[in-house]
Amino acid sequence: MEKDVLVSIKGLQFATEDIGDSATDDELEGIETVCPGQYYFKNNAHYILYDELIEGFDEPIKNMMKLRGDEFILTKKGAINVQMVFSEGKKTMTDYGTPFGNILIAIDTQHIETTCTEDSLDIHIEYGLEANYQFVADCDIEIRIKNVTHA
Repeated sequence: MEKDVLVSIKGLQFATEDIGDSATDDELEGIETVCPGQYYFKNNAHYILYDELIEGFDEPIKNMMKLRGDEFILTKKGAINVQMVFSEGKKTMTDYGTPFGNILIAIDTQHIETTCTEDSLDIHIEYGLEANYQFVADCDIEIRIKNVTHA
Protein backbone atom coordinates (compact mmCIF):
# COMPACT_ATOMS: atom_id res chain seq x y z
CA MET A 1 0.00 0.00 0.00
CA GLU A 2 1.02 3.55 -0.63
CA LYS A 3 1.30 6.32 1.97
CA ASP A 4 -1.61 8.43 0.63
CA VAL A 5 -4.93 6.63 1.07
CA LEU A 6 -8.67 7.17 1.21
CA VAL A 7 -10.33 6.06 4.44
CA SER A 8 -13.93 4.87 4.13
CA ILE A 9 -15.83 4.01 7.32
CA LYS A 10 -19.33 2.55 7.22
CA GLY A 11 -21.02 1.96 10.53
CA LEU A 12 -24.30 0.16 11.08
CA GLN A 13 -26.14 -0.36 14.31
CA PHE A 14 -29.37 -2.09 15.23
CA ALA A 15 -31.44 0.17 17.47
CA THR A 16 -32.63 -1.51 20.66
CA GLU A 17 -35.60 0.76 21.36
CA ASP A 18 -37.79 3.32 19.64
CA ILE A 19 -36.02 6.56 18.82
CA GLY A 20 -38.72 9.15 18.22
CA ASP A 21 -41.58 8.36 15.84
CA SER A 22 -39.48 7.26 12.88
CA ALA A 23 -37.43 4.37 14.32
CA THR A 24 -38.57 0.93 15.40
CA ASP A 25 -36.94 -2.07 17.10
CA ASP A 26 -34.20 -3.63 14.98
CA GLU A 27 -34.19 -0.73 12.52
CA LEU A 28 -30.85 -0.49 10.74
CA GLU A 29 -29.12 2.87 11.09
CA GLY A 30 -26.08 3.69 8.96
CA ILE A 31 -23.36 6.30 8.72
CA GLU A 32 -20.56 6.59 6.14
CA THR A 33 -17.47 8.79 6.24
CA VAL A 34 -14.82 9.13 3.53
CA CYS A 35 -11.67 11.21 4.01
CA PRO A 36 -8.01 11.33 2.97
CA GLY A 37 -5.41 9.77 5.23
CA GLN A 38 -1.91 8.34 5.52
CA TYR A 39 -0.98 4.67 5.80
CA TYR A 40 2.10 3.16 7.45
CA PHE A 41 3.21 -0.41 8.18
CA LYS A 42 5.64 -0.59 11.10
CA ASN A 43 6.57 -3.29 13.64
CA ASN A 44 4.07 -5.77 12.17
CA ALA A 45 1.16 -3.33 12.52
CA HIS A 46 -0.92 -1.27 10.10
CA TYR A 47 -1.34 2.43 11.04
CA ILE A 48 -3.83 4.80 9.43
CA LEU A 49 -3.88 8.51 10.32
CA TYR A 50 -6.66 10.90 9.32
CA ASP A 51 -8.40 14.09 10.45
CA GLU A 52 -12.12 14.29 11.12
CA LEU A 53 -14.00 17.57 10.88
CA ILE A 54 -17.04 18.03 13.11
CA GLU A 55 -19.56 20.79 12.58
CA GLY A 56 -19.34 23.47 15.24
CA PHE A 57 -15.67 22.87 16.10
CA ASP A 58 -12.74 24.80 14.64
CA GLU A 59 -10.06 22.15 15.13
CA PRO A 60 -10.21 18.69 13.51
CA ILE A 61 -10.15 15.51 15.57
CA LYS A 62 -6.90 13.62 14.99
CA ASN A 63 -7.56 9.91 14.46
CA MET A 64 -5.16 6.99 14.49
CA MET A 65 -6.13 3.41 13.67
CA LYS A 66 -3.81 0.57 14.56
CA LEU A 67 -4.37 -3.00 13.39
CA ARG A 68 -2.18 -5.83 14.60
CA GLY A 69 -3.40 -9.41 14.37
CA ASP A 70 -6.94 -9.65 15.72
CA GLU A 71 -6.76 -6.37 17.68
CA PHE A 72 -7.91 -3.01 16.32
CA ILE A 73 -7.36 0.27 18.23
CA LEU A 74 -8.95 3.62 17.36
CA THR A 75 -7.52 6.69 19.10
CA LYS A 76 -9.17 10.12 18.80
CA LYS A 77 -7.63 13.37 20.05
CA GLY A 78 -9.20 16.82 19.99
CA ALA A 79 -12.80 17.77 20.81
CA ILE A 80 -13.34 14.04 21.36
CA ASN A 81 -10.71 12.05 23.27
CA VAL A 82 -10.87 8.27 23.43
CA GLN A 83 -8.90 5.09 22.86
CA MET A 84 -11.23 2.28 21.81
CA VAL A 85 -9.81 -1.23 21.78
CA PHE A 86 -11.53 -3.92 19.73
CA SER A 87 -10.14 -7.34 20.63
CA GLU A 88 -11.98 -10.40 19.36
CA GLY A 89 -13.76 -12.29 22.13
CA LYS A 90 -13.06 -9.60 24.75
CA LYS A 91 -14.94 -6.73 26.38
CA THR A 92 -12.93 -3.54 26.86
CA MET A 93 -13.92 -0.35 28.70
CA THR A 94 -12.82 3.26 28.21
CA ASP A 95 -13.79 6.85 28.90
CA TYR A 96 -15.21 8.60 25.83
CA GLY A 97 -14.36 12.26 26.41
CA THR A 98 -16.58 14.87 24.76
CA PRO A 99 -16.83 18.65 25.21
CA PHE A 100 -20.02 17.95 27.19
CA GLY A 101 -18.50 15.41 29.60
CA ASN A 102 -17.21 11.86 29.72
CA ILE A 103 -19.15 8.69 28.97
CA LEU A 104 -17.95 5.28 30.15
CA ILE A 105 -18.27 2.92 27.20
CA ALA A 106 -17.76 -0.82 26.86
CA ILE A 107 -16.98 -2.57 23.58
CA ASP A 108 -17.79 -6.29 23.45
CA THR A 109 -16.04 -7.43 20.26
CA GLN A 110 -17.53 -10.57 18.73
CA HIS A 111 -15.62 -10.73 15.44
CA ILE A 112 -12.81 -8.99 13.54
CA GLU A 113 -12.05 -9.89 9.93
CA THR A 114 -9.32 -8.31 7.82
CA THR A 115 -8.32 -8.59 4.18
CA CYS A 116 -5.08 -6.99 3.00
CA THR A 117 -4.07 -6.64 -0.64
CA GLU A 118 -1.46 -4.62 -2.47
CA ASP A 119 -3.94 -1.75 -2.96
CA SER A 120 -6.32 -1.95 0.01
CA LEU A 121 -6.94 -2.97 3.59
CA ASP A 122 -10.47 -4.02 4.60
CA ILE A 123 -11.50 -4.35 8.24
CA HIS A 124 -14.89 -5.66 9.39
CA ILE A 125 -15.78 -5.53 13.10
CA GLU A 126 -18.93 -6.79 14.87
CA TYR A 127 -19.39 -5.62 18.45
CA GLY A 128 -21.85 -4.77 21.19
CA LEU A 129 -21.79 -1.22 22.58
CA GLU A 130 -22.61 -0.18 26.15
CA ALA A 131 -22.70 3.34 27.60
CA ASN A 132 -22.56 3.83 31.38
CA TYR A 133 -23.24 0.10 31.93
CA GLN A 134 -26.35 0.12 29.70
CA PHE A 135 -26.51 -1.86 26.45
CA VAL A 136 -26.92 0.56 23.51
CA ALA A 137 -26.72 -1.47 20.30
CA ASP A 138 -25.18 -4.28 18.32
CA CYS A 139 -22.86 -2.61 15.82
CA ASP A 140 -21.16 -3.54 12.58
CA ILE A 141 -18.37 -1.39 11.16
CA GLU A 142 -16.65 -1.71 7.79
CA ILE A 143 -13.41 0.17 7.19
CA ARG A 144 -11.77 0.28 3.78
CA ILE A 145 -8.34 1.81 3.26
CA LYS A 146 -7.50 2.25 -0.44
CA ASN A 147 -4.57 3.76 -2.28
CA VAL A 148 -5.54 7.18 -3.64
CA THR A 149 -4.29 6.15 -7.09
CA HIS A 150 -6.73 3.19 -7.15
CA ALA A 151 -9.74 4.85 -5.50
